[in-house]
Amino acid sequence: MAINTSLSPIPARDFGPAQARHLASRAGFGGTPRQLADYHALGLGKAVDQFVSYNGTPTGLEPADLDPDIIRKLSADERREFLEARRNRDQKAQDKFRRMRVAANAEDRRMHLALQRWWVDRMTQTPRPTEEQLTLLWHGHFATRHRDVRDAYLMEKQNNFFREHANGSFADLAKGIVRDPAMIKFLNNDRNNKSRPNENLSRELMELFTLGEGHYTEDDIRAGARALTGYHVDDNDFAFNTRQHDTGSKTILGQSDKFNGDSFVELLLKQQACSRFVALKLYRHFVADVSDDWDLLDSGTRQVVEAMAKQLRGSNYRIQPVLRTLFKSRHFYDPGIMGRKIKSPVQVVIGTVRETGAPLRDERGVVLAMRLMGQELFEPPSVAGWEGGRAWINTSTLFLRQNTSAYLISGVSPGRSFKKSGLDYDPLPLLEGLDDRTPEAVTNHLCDAMLGARVPADRRGPLVKFMKERDKGVTADALVALLLLITAMPEYQLC
Repeated sequence: MAINTSLSPIPARDFGPAQARHLASRAGFGGTPRQLADYHALGLGKAVDQFVSYNGTPTGLEPADLDPDIIRKLSADERREFLEARRNRDQKAQDKFRRMRVAANAEDRRMHLALQRWWVDRMTQTPRPTEEQLTLLWHGHFATRHRDVRDAYLMEKQNNFFREHANGSFADLAKGIVRDPAMIKFLNNDRNNKSRPNENLSRELMELFTLGEGHYTEDDIRAGARALTGYHVDDNDFAFNTRQHDTGSKTILGQSDKFNGDSFVELLLKQQACSRFVALKLYRHFVADVSDDWDLLDSGTRQVVEAMAKQLRGSNYRIQPVLRTLFKSRHFYDPGIMGRKIKSPVQVVIGTVRETGAPLRDERGVVLAMRLMGQELFEPPSVAGWEGGRAWINTSTLFLRQNTSAYLISGVSPGRSFKKSGLDYDPLPLLEGLDDRTPEAVTNHLCDAMLGARVPADRRGPLVKFMKERDKGVTADALVALLLLITAMPEYQLC
C-alpha cells in the first residue's frame, strides 16, 4: 500500500498510544510507559507542542563550563620571549614553550572527553529532548571534528550555538557558521586571505551546508572563497580582518556584487535548492532513512520534502513550524513510516536509558561504545557527517548495540570497555498505572512501550512464556531479564 504523503494533521481521535510512542521516539529519545501515557493523554496538538515549543521549559542542567584559556595564543611578553629564543637558537628556552604546548594539548584532550560525557549526560536528563535531537542534527550537518580543531572549548562553544538556534531559523545557523571559530579553524578559513584564497569553507558551505552537489560551479566556489577572505579567529572569537578581505566584485550563481561572507550566505538562502536541501536533512533525521540524492527519491518522498521546503521558504527558514506540521501529519504516522527507522548509536544509548529509567552508569565506557558503534560525539568521520541509516548496522555493531543496552539495564559488563556497575536499578516503576500484573499483561505493556504495537503475538509468545516460568512472579529481577530479552529483539534496533 502506498504511503500517505499528506502533511495535513491526522484526526485527533487517531492519536493513540502507538502514535504517542512514535512521536516520543522520533522527536525525542522515547520515554517510559508512564511518560508515553502522559503524551497520549495530552492529545496530538499539546503533545507536539511540548516537544517542539520547548523554549519556555527550564532544563535545570549545568553547562559544560570548560576552561577557555587552555588553548590560547601567547601573550605579548611570551611571544617576544619565544621569538628571541628562536633567533638566538636557545634550545632550552624553546623547550619551555614546547612543554607548555604539550601540557595544554593533554589538558585539552581531557576536556574533550569531559565534553563528550557531559553531552551524553545532558541528553539522558533533559526535559527538552527535541532540542538535543536538533543539536545532534546540526552537529552532523555542520560537521566539525575536535581532532582537527584541537580546542575543546571551541567545540563546546559551537555546540551551544547549535543548541541556541536549534529550532529557530536555519538562516541564523548558516550565517553564524561562517563566523564560528571551530568551523573556521576546521576548514582552514583562518588562512583565507585576498592574496591566497582558501576554498574549503566556500566549497562545503555550498555542497554540504546549503545547496548540495550540482547547484554551483567551481567558479562559484572560487568567488565564494574570495567573499570569505578575512573571516578569521582571534583566540576564542571570530575576527574580521579587513586588510585580508577581498573587497572587489565577485560573481556567484550568476549574481555580481562585492559579496562578503554574510551576503554570500544570504544569496545561498535565496536559492530554491537550499530550502529543499535543508528539508531533506530534516526528513532524513526525523522521518525515514532515504537517500540524500534527490534523483534517487521516490515521488512520494519528493512530494513531502518539497512541501516542507515550501514552508521553510515561506517562514524565513524557521524550523519549529515545519516540525510542528510534520509531527502532526498523516505522513508521519503512516504505518509505512512508523517503526521503520534504524536507530543511531546515540538513539540506542539515550533511548535505552530514557525508556527504561536505568542509570547511565559508566559514561566514559558508554562514549567509547558509541564510538565503536560508529558515532563518536564531536568526532564525525568527515565534513559530511555521519551517513546514518543502514550504515549503522553490521555484524560487529549489532553485537555492540545489544551489549550496550544490556549493560545499561543490568550493570553487567560485556567486556573491558565498561566498568562493572553497582548502581541500583529498580524497573518496577515501569509498571506504574498497570493494574493487571499477569505475565501476559506485563509483557505486552513493556513490548508496546519499547517495541511498538506492531510486534505480533507470535513474536511476543516466547517472552510471555519466559515470564510465566518465573517462580517468584513479576519481581525486579524478572523485569530486568524481560528487558534484556526485549532489547535483544531485532525490532529494538528500529524506532
